Amino acid sequence: MTPIIEIDQQSGFCFGVINAIKHAERELASDAKELYCLGDIVHNDQEVERLQTKGMQTIDYEGLKQLSGKRVLFRAHGEPPQVYSWAKERNIELVDATCPVVVRLQKQILKKYTEIKPLDGQIVIYGKKGHAEVNGLVGQTNGEAIVIQTAEDIEAVDFGRPVALFSQTTQSLSGFHELIETLRDRMQPGIRFDYQDTICRQVSNRMPHIKEFASQHELIFFVAGPKSSNGKVLYAHCRQSNERTIFVSSASEVTREMLEPMPKTIGICGATSTPKWQMEEVAARIKSLLDIQD
Repeated sequence: MTPIIEIDQQSGFCFGVINAIKHAERELASDAKELYCLGDIVHNDQEVERLQTKGMQTIDYEGLKQLSGKRVLFRAHGEPPQVYSWAKERNIELVDATCPVVVRLQKQILKKYTEIKPLDGQIVIYGKKGHAEVNGLVGQTNGEAIVIQTAEDIEAVDFGRPVALFSQTTQSLSGFHELIETLRDRMQPGIRFDYQDTICRQVSNRMPHIKEFASQHELIFFVAGPKSSNGKVLYAHCRQSNERTIFVSSASEVTREMLEPMPKTIGICGATSTPKWQMEEVAARIKSLLDIQD
């Protein structure tokens, strides 16, 4: 029996990542000087390596501080104002590939912060502590925003002072709504609480879709980099619909044993940080192991 293999057409890079990669490839194709990228352009080691072979060098904040007059790409996640100041001080030629959705959110948080600060208010962000996007958002508040990742983090909020709640763009919509209700219930009478739904639908809409896709196949290969936060979330959703879901970060990890017992259908999907070519390599690997001819 030869299984049917399907690649999920809605998986793969989101708009923000596509935009950042296009920026990088355009710059690398120009006459230009070297191109540096502040942090991994995407949480996918193979895609980072592909761009490095074209000449892009990945650096961290300390590396940025050592540069002068160089060309540096800011990735889709965005950066806090302080990092822009560092770049300006060092005469950095900035290639700003921050996702437009993230840029809009940064501006919303900055505006709300300037409004609520004189009222002794608090900016609260639903997100992953230490994540690059969240660091950029917290930076809009001079580092004062409270980041809520777990139930315990809620205790940092003073419910006797005004609260304005936002969310990292890639967080769970259901989790955000649960947090809204929790905070609303705990606010002291008469104290202002407002929130803005800042979750990117291009990402959040993938969750119900990927659960449906996983349920349609006997075996699922979920492809993502081990550092991808979005990958961990979407993989968990796949597993909810199909316990026979296998997480791989490259085609070379796929073995013949993973295919046993032989399924009738195999689905291949991935994170917003997973390139289409990587899912295609997984499909090709499966066909090679099963000696399937196109």
